[in-house]
Amino acid sequence: MYQFCISGAAKGSSVEESKEAAELVGKLLAKKGQAILTGATIGLPNIVAMAYKQAGGTSSVGLSPAASKPEHVLKYRLPTSAYDSILYTGLHYVGRDSLLVTSSDAVISIGGRMGTLHEFTIAVESDVPIGFIDNNSGIESEIRKILQITEFKKEVFVTFNNNPEKLIDDLIEHLNKMHKKYKDLYF
Repeated sequence: MYQFCISGAAKGSSVEESKEAAELVGKLLAKKGQAILTGATIGLPNIVAMAYKQAGGTSSVGLSPAASKPEHVLKYRLPTSAYDSILYTGLHYVGRDSLLVTSSDAVISIGGRMGTLHEFTIAVESDVPIGFIDNNSGIESEIRKILQITEFKKEVFVTFNNNPEKLIDDLIEHLNKMHKKYKDLYF
């Protein structure tokens, strides 16, 4: 079982535009027996987590920017019901994002805005594979430009696909190759 970070918009037009893709990602990850980690936030990450649980997913973990459950719910106004457990990090959004991405085997990004860009840069700098659902509803087209402008040559796996199942399969295939000698630790 791999741990997939779910990155995506909490608010904005890409939430509605990417809702179906997010639901499908949640269902597929549950069906494929994978674990999910999200920022325990609203929007697309929560839609993935809810679909994941409804599809029988067994390992849904939220990493909250808050230091406690009351702060998570009352100050940040974030959800709790789609998670098997929530780690209240007290790291606010910036620290939470770093812990979230670096605790994951790979990142799946759906839609997204500034936070998704932040999580992308953490993934690239931390050598965490990242896949973007390529539906032009978020920051993925800008990330393509950033990769071109910076003449990105690092060996980290970055992929784009408009088919969620193909994207997940590509990430799993990459992770299987990457962790071939550690297969027994993952499955």
